[in-house]
Amino acid sequence: MDDDILTIEEVAKYLRVSERTVYDCAQKGEIPAGKIRSAWRFKKSEIDKWVNERLRVNTLSPQIASIKLESFLAPERVAFINYANKRDAILALVENIATAPQVKNKQELAAEILKREELMSTAIGRGIAIPHIRLSSVTDLVVSVGISGTDITDFHPLDDEPVRLVLMIAAATNQHAYYLQVLSYFSARLKNRELGNALVKATTAQEVIDLIGGKNDTALLGA
Repeated sequence: MDDDILTIEEVAKYLRVSERTVYDCAQKGEIPAGKIRSAWRFKKSEIDKWVNERLRVNTLSPQIASIKLESFLAPERVAFINYANKRDAILALVENIATAPQVKNKQELAAEILKREELMSTAIGRGIAIPHIRLSSVTDLVVSVGISGTDITDFHPLDDEPVRLVLMIAAATNQHAYYLQVLSYFSARLKNRELGNALVKATTAQEVIDLIGGKNDTALLGA
């Protein structure tokens, strides 16, 4: 049945990949999934949609296939926050991202992104969380970055490391492939522990954007 609920093992067998691959994709928010207590669960119909979108990625236009940071992240979308709980941190980023012209309904964005967070933590480990949502009231993908001066302790990542870096992604409902590519871009960039540490220590919005965009990668490698 299309609405079957699958385990990691069943999804791995269905997609013919390793269980580790499925687990990593779920942790990074790259595959539709939810947690029941500490166990990942997947809806088969959503997995089918996800696979179909992934198989179409190679036919996308060059504009969609190439990630241009400046198209969705600007200095005014960087917020320096100071909250110890994820609800307040997420709402602070909603306030920030909602000033972008792409976001037409702040109340809907706040309600839906908090609802998603209740279903599945968006913490990916290494002190990072990436709350993300697609809504019809968002006209184009936009990102807000929150640098927290305080440990956020209730995102409950598997590595138990408090969150200090929160990236919020809001996209239109018809941007699924692009949305996944941007999620993958951030997940890949932020695997670099030195980059994450540098972002938490950043003091200006432009410094944050330069770090995420790779302008300081040589310096990071030498650190």
